[in-house]
Amino acid sequence: MDTFYYDVVVVGGGPAGLAAALKAWEHGAEVAIFERNDELGGILNQCIHSGFGLSYFKKELTGPEYAQRFIDKLSESKVKVYLNTMVIDIDENKNIIAVNENGVINVEAKSIVLSMGCRERTAGAIKIPGYRPSGVMTAGQAQRYINIRNLKPGTKAVILGSGDIGLIMARRLTLEGIKVLGVYEVMPYPNGLYRNIRQCLEDFNIPLYLSTTVTKIFGKDRIDGIMVSKVDKLMRPIKETEKFINCDSLLLSVGLIPENELSEKAGIRINPITNGPIVDNKLQTNIPGIFACGNVLHVHDLVDNVTLESEEAGLRSVKYAKSEEESNVYNRKIISIKNVRYTVPNLIAKEIDLPVKVKFRVGKPLKGKIVLKSDDKKIFETKILNLKPSKMEQIILTKDIANKYQNDIEIDVEEVL
Repeated sequence: MDTFYYDVVVVGGGPAGLAAALKAWEHGAEVAIFERNDELGGILNQCIHSGFGLSYFKKELTGPEYAQRFIDKLSESKVKVYLNTMVIDIDENKNIIAVNENGVINVEAKSIVLSMGCRERTAGAIKIPGYRPSGVMTAGQAQRYINIRNLKPGTKAVILGSGDIGLIMARRLTLEGIKVLGVYEVMPYPNGLYRNIRQCLEDFNIPLYLSTTVTKIFGKDRIDGIMVSKVDKLMRPIKETEKFINCDSLLLSVGLIPENELSEKAGIRINPITNGPIVDNKLQTNIPGIFACGNVLHVHDLVDNVTLESEEAGLRSVKYAKSEEESNVYNRKIISIKNVRYTVPNLIAKEIDLPVKVKFRVGKPLKGKIVLKSDDKKIFETKILNLKPSKMEQIILTKDIANKYQNDIEIDVEEVL
C-alpha cells in the first residue's frame, strides 16, 4: 500500500474544497484534494443559471463559471488533485484511507479539511404513502438530467418544497416547455431566498401553495398523479382539503443533509440540528487538526459565503499543520435560545482571535432584536430587524462582548409583535 504525506488534505473538490485548498497552498502548505467524482466543481457544474459571485467576485456568474475561476487558479498551483478517488476512512490521528482504480491509498496528514458537501432528502426520507414509480426524483437529480444529460423528466410537474433548488427548477422546467402546476410547501412560509421566489415563480406565474403538502403518490410504473392537502398548525393533513392533481413528475426540494459519514467514523461530534460537525471559532472540530467548512458543516444559502468560510478553514489548517497555532481550551459555549435554531461556531475560547463572526438561523420569520446574554444578564442587543429562516444571519463578537464574561454566551431573538 502506498503512503503519501501532506501538510493539509482536503476531502471534497466542490466550491468549499477548492477555496480551502487554494488558501492553504497560498500560505505555503503541501496540499492534496481527494474528490470522488471525475471532475472538480461539485454541484456548481450543473447550476447553469446565473446569480453566483455577486458578493465574492462582484460579478454575476453561472455555477460552472464560478467553479472554473477556482479550477484555473488550482491548475497554476502545486496542489495535488486525486480525482475518482473515494476517501473511505479517517481516524483521530489524521490518517486517511482512500481507494481508486489503482487500489488503496494511505495518507498521513498534519491537518484535514472536511468539505464533502451535502445531499438531498429523498422520497423515502419523508415517507409519502404510495408506490415509488418513475418520475419521482429530487430537484437536484432533475437539474442534472436537464442541464448535464439534456433529458426531460416529464411534461407536467409538481414541486414539493420551496427550497432554493426547487424554486430554481420551477423556472428551469418552464423554460424547457414543461408545465409546472405548482410549488407546494408544508410550512406557512417559503424556505427559499426572496429573490428566487420573485425571479423563478412570480415572473413565470407559477403558483406557490403554503401550508400544503403531498399526501399520496399514484401510479405504479410511472407516476400519474398526486394527492395534496392543506395542513393544520401541527403539520397534520386536513382530510377535507384533499385534492388530486394529474402529473407525470414530482420533484422534491425538501431539505439537504450534510455528508457526514466520514466525520462520524472519525469520532467527530455532530450538531443534531445541522447534522454537521460541532466546531469552534477556528472551524476546528473536537479532534485537533480536523476542520470543517461549506455545506458539510451547515447548509449555506450562497456559494460566496461557502468560499469565505472555506478560505478561513484552509488558513487555519495551515497554521495548525505548521504548529503556528495551538488548540485553545474552549471553555465557553455559544448556546441557541428559543427563536435561534443553531449557530456556527458552537464554541469559543477564553483567549480568541477577535472579532468572531457568529452565523445563525432563526426558526421562523420574525421581527425582533438579536440579543446576547451571559449569566442571565444582557450584554448586547441590536436594533429591530426582519429575520427569515432562509437567510443566514450573523453577529460580530467584539473583544468588549466576548471577553466581558467568563461563562457561556446565549444568543436569542426577542420577537417584537
